[in-house]
Amino acid sequence: MTTQEIYQLAINEGIKHDLRGEDYVRQSLVKTKKKYDEMSEKEKESFDLESLTNPYSDSRILNTDGKKEIKKVLVGIDMDSVELLYADKRGDIDLVISHHPEGVALADLSTVMHLQAQVLAKHGVPINIAESVIQPRISEVTRGISPINHQRSVNMAHMLGLEFMCLHTPADNMSATFVTKAIEEKGEELETVGEMIDFLKTIPEYAEAEKLKAGPKIFAGSAERSLGKVVVTEFTGGTSGSKDIYEKMAQYGIGTVIGMHMSEEHRKEAEKYHINVIIAGHMSSDSLGMNLMLDEIEKQGIEVVPISGLIRIKRF
Repeated sequence: MTTQEIYQLAINEGIKHDLRGEDYVRQSLVKTKKKYDEMSEKEKESFDLESLTNPYSDSRILNTDGKKEIKKVLVGIDMDSVELLYADKRGDIDLVISHHPEGVALADLSTVMHLQAQVLAKHGVPINIAESVIQPRISEVTRGISPINHQRSVNMAHMLGLEFMCLHTPADNMSATFVTKAIEEKGEELETVGEMIDFLKTIPEYAEAEKLKAGPKIFAGSAERSLGKVVVTEFTGGTSGSKDIYEKMAQYGIGTVIGMHMSEEHRKEAEKYHINVIIAGHMSSDSLGMNLMLDEIEKQGIEVVPISGLIRIKRF
């Protein structure tokens, strides 16, 4: 496979496992194309053509045309200059894949956050309310990312002659869907927060994280509390959403949130509105999504070398 073919496989998997539904995402691409077609030639000059086929602005081929044939990839959660130098020193790495975004994908991370409002709408929070609450947070993230040296690692990859790619939301979509389906299959067997914690620890990535003292934890609520309606809303959609959303969640019947990570400010708001919070773990949840993605890549005959926090577990 070429770099471009691996990239396209990943984007397709991300669309297939999107919590909003594949049809919704495909239709959004049609709308983007229509918007582009109606632009003036001047507007088209600065339009991001990649958005016509890739709905996830935080996932990109970062520094090449993608035509190189790939046999072995170095993959990690965060891939910066140190990991790139290691790949170069090894001499047998054809492509470096980072989960977390770099370069243009990091600079445009906030664009993918609209996904959060659309997912909440599927769980009963009116879309107009979800969008209104998330918009200030999107603006905040945009401002926060603005001063970062986005191209640092991309420049290093270019200097070393390495293929470099990041796959963020597509992998997060896969982990979110996996955990959601796993919980749904358990159905009414899971009644309390403690029972949910125990169940999550049966998933291999979380079991391994538990051994490293980074397993699933209760951030708000207690083991004895009833779960109520459970939503896996904080796995995908770029980065942490608005702390103001928990009031709306409570109003529309959500009892427990399962996420990857949470700030203390967000945790206090969730607790204020009696929302249980279970944090499955950041590196472990990212590993889960990447593992599901990497399984599909390895099936194509590509060898994967894990590094940088990736807990590699195969499922085939």
